[in-house]
Amino acid sequence: MSAFEFFFSFYGLLLGLSVAVIATGLATAIQHRKKIRIGWLTPLLALFVGLDIASFWDSAWVSFRHLSFSYGLLVAGLVIALVYFIAASLVFPHDLDDGQSLDDHFWANRRVVLLLTVAANIIACLVMLLANLGREGGMLHIVTYATNLTLYAALVVPAAFTPGPRVFGALIGVHIVIYLLIAGISAARPDLMVDAYRETPAADAAAR
Repeated sequence: MSAFEFFFSFYGLLLGLSVAVIATGLATAIQHRKKIRIGWLTPLLALFVGLDIASFWDSAWVSFRHLSFSYGLLVAGLVIALVYFIAASLVFPHDLDDGQSLDDHFWANRRVVLLLTVAANIIACLVMLLANLGREGGMLHIVTYATNLTLYAALVVPAAFTPGPRVFGALIGVHIVIYLLIAGISAARPDLMVDAYRETPAADAAAR
């Protein structure tokens, strides 16, 4: 096992727990569907957070794989993963009461969940900036991630503060469509994604 594989196994475990928390909350809500009102806002938020974690997982593999293992990198990964875990834990309520509407929980926690995902991406952007400085082809990764972060914040931050469910649904829905389009393209034509994410020979040599 390489140093990066050791780091990523720890990092992936923490991100995987976040996905498991969302899946558990959704399963519990479905199990109690006759006693509670699920609605569409909480499932939409859950789908967004799940796809966001998957997208972040992918970008971390691309941006961190050339780095040597260090305690600092481990701590940075821990902070980011913990922020995601807290956000994921707030998507669904931990206790369900008869007649409860998940919309009430959504409006009470939606802002915190979305702002935590933004915070995780900002922290990751700073880490990736440091990780790619001086790296051959690193500036392209930095510019690409900064551009993606700008688009991300432009959709997510307004969704965190809008008082209307339709505006929230439109903003988060657009982001979900973007994620699904990227996933579909990468699955159907992985060769189109290779050039965008291929490591440079120098980076590969450093990673080995």
